[in-house]
Amino acid sequence: MDLKPRPNQEKYLEILRKKTPYERLQQAFMLTERSRELFKAGLRHRHPDLNEQALHTLYLEQLKKCHNRNW
Repeated sequence: MDLKPRPNQEKYLEILRKKTPYERLQQAFMLTERSRELFKAGLRHRHPDLNEQALHTLYLEQLKKCHNRNW
């Protein structure tokens, strides 16, 4: 049971239906990239002492723990 109100859900689905398959795929890739950027920014915020190489290593280690990764 989904208790969270989603007042714009139908509008969002209507917009998605109007997109071509290529546009929907592009959007999926963009959202994936954005989520990874936010994930890395969160790691940077939690570990401000790490240099870029150490942060990237931690980022890759954390990604390996994801259950639904596709790479």
